[in-house]
Amino acid sequence: MIGRLKNFGLFAVMALLIALVGFMQSWSLALAILNLCLISAVMALGVNIQWGYAGLFNVGVMGFAALGGLAGVVISTPPVAAAWSAGGFGIIASLVIALITIIISVAIYSRLKGAGILRVWAAVLVAIAGYFIARIFFEPAVDAIEAVEPAKTGFLGGFGLPIIFAWIVGGVFAAGAAWVVGKISLGLRSDYLAIATLGISEIIVAMLKNEDWLARGVKNVSGLPRPVPYEINLQRSEWFQDWANSMGVSTVEFSSIFVKLCYAGLFASVLLIVLWLSERALNSPWGRMMRAIRDNETAANAMGKDVTSRHLQVFVLGSAVIGIAGAMLTTLDGQFTPASYQPLRFTFLIWVMVIVGGSGNNWGAVLGGFLIWFFWVEAEPIGLWLMDTITSGMAEDNALRLHLLKSAAHMRLMTMGLILLLVLRFTPSGLIPERRR
Repeated sequence: MIGRLKNFGLFAVMALLIALVGFMQSWSLALAILNLCLISAVMALGVNIQWGYAGLFNVGVMGFAALGGLAGVVISTPPVAAAWSAGGFGIIASLVIALITIIISVAIYSRLKGAGILRVWAAVLVAIAGYFIARIFFEPAVDAIEAVEPAKTGFLGGFGLPIIFAWIVGGVFAAGAAWVVGKISLGLRSDYLAIATLGISEIIVAMLKNEDWLARGVKNVSGLPRPVPYEINLQRSEWFQDWANSMGVSTVEFSSIFVKLCYAGLFASVLLIVLWLSERALNSPWGRMMRAIRDNETAANAMGKDVTSRHLQVFVLGSAVIGIAGAMLTTLDGQFTPASYQPLRFTFLIWVMVIVGGSGNNWGAVLGGFLIWFFWVEAEPIGLWLMDTITSGMAEDNALRLHLLKSAAHMRLMTMGLILLLVLRFTPSGLIPERRR
């Protein structure tokens, strides 16, 4: 009972902090922070499924989030007919050849079990031959596609479907990549797994930056369709104008708040669904088995559990949740910018959320997502206010005062370090630690 009251109090404090931003700064900013907190909480739940349930150290969060963002482009943007005419056949042909090559290579490796090193060389030679054949179709097709109005398009486009479907597809993209990564690296030690996932995530982001035919690369894809109304359309609607006037607020300001509330409703729905499923899984026999494998792999293996298979299962599930969050973030931004996928934002911060909230506890991951993102955004204005208060007695042109005010922008990293240090010192298991039965 005391633990539940404590948890309720922590979430109440978090709600109060967001409300204070609304009262002291603006409600539009408060809701913008809330939306990003909701997305961060979903992403933290994905990492918690991998680390908290099974002890898998995934530092490739950035790559799986980027694949979720790519899904937003593939699903929602309309197809570029000229690009498909110019090189669509070549791209499809190269993908088919690549798929056939993979199937033949796997078949050769599986069938020639008694051939020793011969089967390895045979599979490698088939893979190399398939690669060069695929390049014959791929390279001319890419050049033709990227030459189609490169300032506006220069890529194939997508399916032109509602972007909300991208949330599911983003999870599928991330899960597929996780399956490939897991099949290769989950037999390795935890430190090697971390290196492998980091390398794969960097490869994914590098591919998205350089393959313009896929999602315009660093030229970005902007203007993605929304699942909620546009502010300008609301401001022109008579019913909305009457509603804003009845409350005595500006139509422009109220339209921004209304749109953010719509986003918050969608994101909160996804968070609650993922949280409910995560709790059901954690408290099921499957969840107890995963924690047993996490705590003692040797004993679990001796009991007949397929440790590698279960690790692959939970790795794919956690990555799928991260991919969903990545697609949600692209939906909120309305654009896909591969250059913005940096380890600091999409790996380090997410791990801090899980550690501070409490690994192994889904509610702790959600709290960590809210807390860390809130202070990531608000650390700079709080730091600026603090420096201004401390140096208020100094002259306006004082060199020390100017230096401290200028340095307030760097308060973010110091704040993250301070929060992490305090939590690890006083509550090493996180603010809402895992419940031990």
